[in-house]
Amino acid sequence: MLRVLSTHLFLNQRLHPGLLELANRAGAEAVEIFAARQHFDYTSREHVMELAGWFRSNALQPFSMHAPLFPDREMGRAGAPAVNVLHPEKARRIDGMDEIKRALESAEHIPIRHLIVHLGERTDAWNPRAVEYGLTALEHLGAFARPLGVKVLVENLISEPTTPEHLVTILDLGHLDGIGVCLDLGHAHATVGIPEAVNVLGKRIVSVHVHDNHGVRDEHLWPGDGTIDWPATAEALKALPEPPAVVLEISHNLSSASEPNAPGSTTPTTVEEKIRAGFEKIGA
Repeated sequence: MLRVLSTHLFLNQRLHPGLLELANRAGAEAVEIFAARQHFDYTSREHVMELAGWFRSNALQPFSMHAPLFPDREMGRAGAPAVNVLHPEKARRIDGMDEIKRALESAEHIPIRHLIVHLGERTDAWNPRAVEYGLTALEHLGAFARPLGVKVLVENLISEPTTPEHLVTILDLGHLDGIGVCLDLGHAHATVGIPEAVNVLGKRIVSVHVHDNHGVRDEHLWPGDGTIDWPATAEALKALPEPPAVVLEISHNLSSASEPNAPGSTTPTTVEEKIRAGFEKIGA
């Protein structure tokens, strides 16, 4: 399984070559770039070209990009509306699609292979409107991404329209065979359970967001710091027809190094050690 580090770990920092080099030293073979303007400013040609130049000269791959969740530099804290392609207001849906496409245009220079997309927000309901808007969004984004060599992957969230069964319903109704799935283990653990999610999504799974929680809320902890059964999860993923990429997606609040261990302790302490341990937990 390809070892991928999400730059979500560094969300409160500008994405620069030094962070990519850290990912490489920690054993990652690729990265998932988190498209948040304060972190990766996809509207800045200078920033896009800086990263594009680095990837051309280094072995680390730009495997995927996570679509933006907000259109500002403050993740909505100053009042900017979330990117929501299921919003009841047409203008909001259009704005959301435009923001995602704006980020995706960076694939003209950075050879990302996959785009991770959220359908709506936590409070969105499962109804015919959600199905219609979800179909429209995925069809449109898939058509926009295809000439750029990018495959769209839709992610299971903690919301009604994005349960594994509902995602399969949307993809089947639209005959969207070109759209894959990013299985988020933390979201599955806090909702239907990982075994059910793997069973329902099956061969559609292209990548897996790896993080832990206690089964109640979306904490994005290091693997092993919550209650996910990692040996069982690793076995379930290895049983899939095609091995998915494993994307370590940890909260940026956990990016700093811990205090030194007591003499003789083998617990990971530095960020690089924790990244390596995280990949080992999932068997990558």
